[in-house]
Amino acid sequence: MKPLWKLDRTPPIGTPFDPGARHDVIIVGAGLTGLTTAVMLTRAGLDVAVIEAGEVAELATGGNTGKLTLLQGKRLAEIRRHHSASLLQAYVEANREGMDWLVGFADHAGVSYERRTDHSYAQDPSGLDSVREVHEAASEAGLQTRMLTRAELDEAAFPVVGATALDDQVTIDPALMAQALAEELLATGGTLHTGVRVTATHVLPEPRVETPVGPMFAEHIVIATGYPILDRGLYFTKMRAFRSYCVSFRVSGEVPESTFISLDSPSRSIRPVSPADGPGGTAQLIVGGNGHPVGRSDSEAAAVDDLIAWTREYFPDAEETHRWSAQDYESHNQIPFVGAMPRGLGSIRFATGYAKWGLSNAPAAALRLTAEILGASWHDRPSWMVKLGTRLTVPADLARGAAEGAKVAAAATSGWVEAERNPVPVPKPAEGEGVVANRSGRPVGISTVDGVTRAVSAVCPHLGGVLAWNDEECTWDCPLHASRFEADGTRIEGPALQDLKPLPRKSGG
Repeated sequence: MKPLWKLDRTPPIGTPFDPGARHDVIIVGAGLTGLTTAVMLTRAGLDVAVIEAGEVAELATGGNTGKLTLLQGKRLAEIRRHHSASLLQAYVEANREGMDWLVGFADHAGVSYERRTDHSYAQDPSGLDSVREVHEAASEAGLQTRMLTRAELDEAAFPVVGATALDDQVTIDPALMAQALAEELLATGGTLHTGVRVTATHVLPEPRVETPVGPMFAEHIVIATGYPILDRGLYFTKMRAFRSYCVSFRVSGEVPESTFISLDSPSRSIRPVSPADGPGGTAQLIVGGNGHPVGRSDSEAAAVDDLIAWTREYFPDAEETHRWSAQDYESHNQIPFVGAMPRGLGSIRFATGYAKWGLSNAPAAALRLTAEILGASWHDRPSWMVKLGTRLTVPADLARGAAEGAKVAAAATSGWVEAERNPVPVPKPAEGEGVVANRSGRPVGISTVDGVTRAVSAVCPHLGGVLAWNDEECTWDCPLHASRFEADGTRIEGPALQDLKPLPRKSGG
């Protein structure tokens, strides 16, 4: 499942790892958050090193739809429902500055993009109240949105009964943007290490990160890994993780010139692709949606099949070119977490919880992180930065956290119960299938991928959740805190830091 953006593209080549090296700042993660922060700090004259376990734009950055918008589906209405108008406005202003910074960098680096009108829309009349709620929240926050009827949405060939629209938003190739950021970092004296996993951080006796190939030291450390690895603040209890899916298509007929995202279910995200904002000629349309909590789906493959069927219903000649997915994190209080990590003694910072809107939230977070690291006074920071940096948890945040905690507990219980019902030996799984079985009271995951049948521990190394098989991506996913692993047990992402333990295929074998 390779994203459209990564087709025939060679990622930037980093520099050899130098064990024991010292820098002003170490950033863990080479997605948009890590790279924008690195470029800002390097421009300010600091010596910055970025360490990435995979390659540039490995996960969420390389797997999004490339929609850079302040409208953000139903996000603004969700924030306003539980928070003050001033906090909502601060969030919008943060994203506006993040968007302006990223577009300005694109102009500077020669990364092309398209200006498009973005729509948050309803698929049937029951969703019109949500459309009005988004419009009212956006207007209150200072955005020039407008309400549209079905008659004013001729370009939409799919079911739409109404929408709120915001002009002058952006579509861009996110992997190309990440590549340009990495290239500037290297060109201006920064350091980039890819294929190196950070396994620990320490603040005493001096701040440093640990890797399998040695330590590295810095005055400041930034964790920019989607989910904050090395979690010192129990953020896995304050967020929930979603996987959502994208399919790109080659279409001979007309496609919408604007972008759309539905506010009602099933979720649909529609994004045209042109040579200016994506790989030219490869695909003309991206359809995404069908998001669900990680590890809690009856069938991920069915979710993708549903997107394809829906697209071909309204674009009959649509020819699939690529399919992929991405994982995003949403904080229970709707606002991203950015700033100092608890128990980090002011040396460790992090950013997470963008709820699928990282193209503007990531550079906004980078602006905040940069201001903190450079020691900018509160008086000199923008008002949005002060407002977001001093917000308090409200009862509604705690209620949402408690509700999600109940779901996590239910998922934990059901996983162990399901394993108990399925004692080994079990039939060999068919190609692309996996099953959790019970071996001597412990869950074991057995799968067959590319003709190889393997067995691994089906207990997540992070707090012991029983894993679920992802039948679209052939991975083991944790329904508790969203760690993910390859069929052979290799860690992909999430709070877990260890791989799954390989086991013999048969008891005693």
